[in-house]
Amino acid sequence: MSENDDTIDWETRRKRLIHRAHYRGFKEADLILSGFARTYGPELSNEELLMFEDLLSAKDHDIYAWITQALPVPANFDTPLLERLRAFRPSF
Repeated sequence: MSENDDTIDWETRRKRLIHRAHYRGFKEADLILSGFARTYGPELSNEELLMFEDLLSAKDHDIYAWITQALPVPANFDTPLLERLRAFRPSF
């Protein structure tokens, strides 16, 4: 069953997304993405959840570079959700 399978309920998708955000393999991306997912994951709309799932399909170093604005963002990832990620400040 794929992550984007419509037979999976939204709550299950949300839980999987939070888990995926935490275990990225690139520490800087882990801190931002997992912190964002824990903080905002429960309140993301279904549309935002799909944007986040799509974003997590990209490479960690690319995601981090887009968040830090070190690289230009491809149009398909240039979403309001990415803007929220850029504004997010994880607590340590």
